Amino acid sequence: MTGTGMRPNVVVGMALALGMVLALLAPACRNTAEGVKEDARLNAEQAREGAQTAGEESTAAARKIGAEAKDAGSTIGQEAKEVGKAVADGAKEVAVAVKDGAKEVASDVGAGKQTVDIKAALMAAKSIDASHIEVDTDADTKTVTLKGTVPTAAQKTAAERVARDKAEGYRIRNLLTVAKA
Repeated sequence: MTGTGMRPNVVVGMALALGMVLALLAPACRNTAEGVKEDARLNAEQAREGAQTAGEESTAAARKIGAEAKDAGSTIGQEAKEVGKAVADGAKEVAVAVKDGAKEVASDVGAGKQTVDIKAALMAAKSIDASHIEVDTDADTKTVTLKGTVPTAAQKTAAERVARDKAEGYRIRNLLTVAKA
């Protein structure tokens, strides 16, 4: 016996068994290492392909978003033009209405002036008692109407003549009545 307490045949047998196990495991380890390398290569290739696909999809999505933004911009621009045209049309309508209103006011002012001028001329005429004469002026029909009473037919005729002199371009309606005092 040796100092280890084992038999030499057992040690040799174990060494042989260990050597066989190592000989059998060495190709498996080599295969495992090569498999890991191959897996890494395949994974890297798949990652490159995935990145390329993702890049292409991102580019396509960006182009689509860009086209949609351009279309939206065109639509907004067209709608802005339409709103601008509607505002311009509305402003034109307001301008026409203001112009028509100004004409109407001017006409009413002109008619009011005729009324005051005629009434003042009647009161200034010494031959006419204008205290009971009303003067109405219609700007639309350009008509002056004399209403009320005067003491004589001569005053009725004189009142009409004064109205004609003061209201050029107006038709005179003499509805005055002669009422003896």
